[in-house]
Amino acid sequence: MPLSPPRRYVTLAAPAAAETEVRRSRFLCDVAPASTEDGARAFVDEVRSRNRDARHHCTAFVLGPDGATARSNDDGEPSGTAGAPMLDVLRGRGLTDVVAVVTRWFGGTLLGTGGLIRAYGDAVTAALDTATPVVRELRKGRVVDVDHAVGPRVEHALRGLAGVAVGDVEYLATGMRLHLAAAPEAVGEVDRTVATLTSGVGRVNPGESSWVEASGDD
Repeated sequence: MPLSPPRRYVTLAAPAAAETEVRRSRFLCDVAPASTEDGARAFVDEVRSRNRDARHHCTAFVLGPDGATARSNDDGEPSGTAGAPMLDVLRGRGLTDVVAVVTRWFGGTLLGTGGLIRAYGDAVTAALDTATPVVRELRKGRVVDVDHAVGPRVEHALRGLAGVAVGDVEYLATGMRLHLAAAPEAVGEVDRTVATLTSGVGRVNPGESSWVEASGDD
């Protein structure tokens, strides 16, 4: 049985950065929200361009509401010692739509496999500790068409429903068209409200879904 798509996910509100040092090697981690692979790679390129004198720019990113897309790169470090532990930290925090870049300036002392794994993971942890997480929730789009006579009453009722936001309102020759963004659990109530207030004449059609920042702490 296929899993239901997620209704919420956690990402970052804005870019953040932190620097750590291990045996004279400097590790600067930059993290940022990214909603596409192109966006994540553009952020990586931006960090590289700022720190051209560094030996390594190791990367990891997780994308999609379900975190289905994940990539990592060791950028010349021994295989599995940089990108993978960075990715583990991102996933361990439950984050997606996020990219991390750890820039390393070599300090002259080899850290060994275990030391590198810890150093890269700790660098991402330090950056995330300075970042602000944000929860984004799914909203289902709905387009409601009703007669002019009952339109204002329907609009008022829909604005009073929990988990429903009324966006654009169009006044057409045939009636009013309301564009809604509804939490998945509120879609049924939208349908019932429109049907009740229009005696079944009003029409509710699917619109474009979107992700919005959650309000409150729940």
